[in-house]
Amino acid sequence: MAAKAAAEVKPRVSPGDRFAQGLSALAQFVERERHPRVPRPHKEPVETVAAGPGGEEQVVVSHFALGTWLNNQKARRAKLSPGQLAQLAEHGVQWA
Repeated sequence: MAAKAAAEVKPRVSPGDRFAQGLSALAQFVERERHPRVPRPHKEPVETVAAGPGGEEQVVVSHFALGTWLNNQKARRAKLSPGQLAQLAEHGVQWA
């Protein structure tokens, strides 16, 4: 029952949007750490602006599972578009 309630709260994210989120988190990580070697369990804190209960904007910090996302991209690299591979390579990802 709790899983169903949690699923209702989170909107579905398209694969393209998910890739963009991962790329943004990767860029943030590379900017801070100066390398793209993300440990598998790493979760990158990402700030987003959302409407609060009264309609005012508020900053929400979520944790993007960057290590898992990057590992999945590597495993599925044959299915990535040349553009997606180029974007990963721009951030220093060696296998892209």
